[in-house]
Amino acid sequence: MEKLVLIVHILMALAIIGLILLQQGKGATAGASFGAGASQTVFGSEGSGSFFTRITAIFATIFFCTSFGLALIAKNNSKVVDGIPEVIDVRSAPVSDIPVIEETTTNGADIPSVTEEQ
Repeated sequence: MEKLVLIVHILMALAIIGLILLQQGKGATAGASFGAGASQTVFGSEGSGSFFTRITAIFATIFFCTSFGLALIAKNNSKVVDGIPEVIDVRSAPVSDIPVIEETTTNGADIPSVTEEQ
């Protein structure tokens, strides 16, 4: 379920970016009043402003809902005990083949020595 919501979230983000880049700025309509090709647009003489605005609003709403859904999924998957997130104690981690450096004092100077834990 989380993967599906994440895929929809990413697609909506990309769609919003594309739609915003396709939209014209506020100053672009000034030339249309002088007959600068307003009748040659695909969406009619009003242009594509309201179409792109509506689609962007719909995609932004879906993006918001998927953001909220992902937050809820992350909250439900987290482990919290008494309001404090569960912390893994590294001292209780399994013994590995990596040597541990222990500090020893020799002649007044701290020189680390390498020992292997078995």
